[in-house]
Amino acid sequence: MKLFDLDGTLLDSNGIWEEIDLRFLEKRGIPWSREYHEGVIHAIFPVAARFTKEFCQLAESEEEIMAEWLEMAYDAYAHRLPAKEGAAEYLAACAARGERLALYTSAEPSLAKAALARFGWDRLLRPLVFAQELGMTKGTPGAFAAAARALGTPPEEIEFFDDSPVACRAAKEAGCRVTGVHDRLFAAQEGEMRALCDRYIRSFRELL
Repeated sequence: MKLFDLDGTLLDSNGIWEEIDLRFLEKRGIPWSREYHEGVIHAIFPVAARFTKEFCQLAESEEEIMAEWLEMAYDAYAHRLPAKEGAAEYLAACAARGERLALYTSAEPSLAKAALARFGWDRLLRPLVFAQELGMTKGTPGAFAAAARALGTPPEEIEFFDDSPVACRAAKEAGCRVTGVHDRLFAAQEGEMRALCDRYIRSFRELL
């Protein structure tokens, strides 16, 4: 089975979250910081909202924070964010060969589903596994063991595609084969990714 991340892997979407973080913080007069970035970049929505509320000492509830993020992000996912280079063609080629394809993402489910429907990927990627619904981030081997159980597939039979070094390391430790996907957000860690992953691609066109 081929298992794909969404943000930064199939969808060129990591930049929108940098933009949303900046707008959210600027609205409240809070400067962006590396500490804040590291606190939210890998987190599922509820965890990121909890961290943001505590880190920024906000009066808003976690639900209100998530609602604001969703309002800022939905149009981009539903209408504007592009696919990563070669991703659509690669998924179509894999499906044509009869390969099993699935999704495992930390993205908020409604946003992910909006993007998948726009590209028609919801017909190719089955099932859709959401880290938020499992109640865990993709930063630990246990998260991939849980995903494997949800998929009914042993980790050693899964090839996982992701742009994040943290997620790739956790998948590898869980026993998956791992393909690292280049994204500008993690460009400085390309060397780490090449050493960690079974293979590393800068574009899905390399696999066509």
